[in-house]
Amino acid sequence: MAIWREDPTVEGLNQRMVTCMVAHLGMKFTEIGDDYIKASMPVDKRTTQPVGILHGGASVALAETLGSVAANLVIDGEKYYGVGLDVNSNHIKQATSGKVIGVTRPIHIGRTTHVWEIKIYNEEEQLVNISRLTMAIILKEGVKH
Repeated sequence: MAIWREDPTVEGLNQRMVTCMVAHLGMKFTEIGDDYIKASMPVDKRTTQPVGILHGGASVALAETLGSVAANLVIDGEKYYGVGLDVNSNHIKQATSGKVIGVTRPIHIGRTTHVWEIKIYNEEEQLVNISRLTMAIILKEGVKH
């Protein structure tokens, strides 16, 4: 059974991201499962350090994008919105070409906070990065519980 409040589509998620940093870095949502979302990001001049390896900030951007989108798909968007509160990221392996694929799954889905795990792999399915994102779930102004 899916955890999402609505029935999200890959096409819909990608369309929502065309005017923000997600598109600039070349991120693309690729799969939505019952309790996970996957996205890819190229390892190229937009996402690497001057020495040619994937920039840690790009990995964090992919992780925060995945976890944030997932959190906002679980909550009632009419009443609440989720924002990143804390992100922890461990860089495990270098990536120098191709693309990386991130997958997020929930660790905790609470009323006021969520914790999402994001694992980022290279094309050989080797772990490149593991991150944990804590989301604050905020009541929209003027809305009553």
